[in-house]
Amino acid sequence: MGQQKKRKEKLLQLFKTLSPISAFSKQQARERCADLTPQFVSLALKDLVREGILDRYESSDQETYAWRNAQIRVDPSHWIERQVSGNQVTAQPEQERPRERLLSSGAETLSDADLLAILIRVGVKGESAIEAGKRLSKTFSDKLSDLRRSGKDELRNISPAITVTSYAAIMAGIELGRRVARHEQLHRRAHGPITSTSAAVEFCDDAFSGLAISGVQEEFHIVTLSTKHLPINTHLITRGTLDASLVHPREVFRPAIRDSASAVILVHNHPSGDATPSREDHQVTDRMTEVGQLLGITVLDHIVVASEGSVSIRELA
Repeated sequence: MGQQKKRKEKLLQLFKTLSPISAFSKQQARERCADLTPQFVSLALKDLVREGILDRYESSDQETYAWRNAQIRVDPSHWIERQVSGNQVTAQPEQERPRERLLSSGAETLSDADLLAILIRVGVKGESAIEAGKRLSKTFSDKLSDLRRSGKDELRNISPAITVTSYAAIMAGIELGRRVARHEQLHRRAHGPITSTSAAVEFCDDAFSGLAISGVQEEFHIVTLSTKHLPINTHLITRGTLDASLVHPREVFRPAIRDSASAVILVHNHPSGDATPSREDHQVTDRMTEVGQLLGITVLDHIVVASEGSVSIRELA
């Protein structure tokens, strides 16, 4: 306990000494904190950089540090407490650790915080992966889908344990889960043919639900269909503003030919939430229909998906 108190006092002394200075070199930090060992100062600076509290700049002759968040300089108690006491996974009984519980009971029994902790995998000094998972879960408790659109720095501000590696793991986990869900939906729908506008809209509502709700830019996809109009696969063609001059028929029909498709459904999203087709949407539909006729591949429909509902361009024509 005495060691913890001493460490807390040293960290507080370092903060009081350096916080009034907006930027400083490692040598300046050591000189100003002369009562602390150079090794202690260096390790403290390293931890502060790793947790996103300090920014580090390196030139040919020295290392310079600058405070990223002025608020930390006013009240460092939270960071110091985590440095001293911590909350590491190894302190948890083995049977209570998320990974062990997943292996023994299955992933479906875990909370969002547990699953995030497994993806984060390794914490930082003073903040375990478990604590980081709890922080993210609490922040996104009512808007979990927003996690997919969050940047690395945004998550890092929530927990210092979000490194480049853990951020990549979280984004990869979300995308893989989205793809698995999409293929499960495709499999469920694959047992019935798509022979009507309502069937096409229903299929696309399922297969592209994530795109309709979470898409931040326009994406153009196709659904390939067999001779009996059973779904074969979905293919992303392009991202960006939909324009008849930019969506090339070669790129659209190449995967259809590869799938030996008899027909296709064109699909794209409106990030605004309003699925009302634009003039360009109609132009793309007409152009692809003409090319499809030449290739012997029917363009069955063009569905616009959006958070407020989906629309069939064929039905509006």
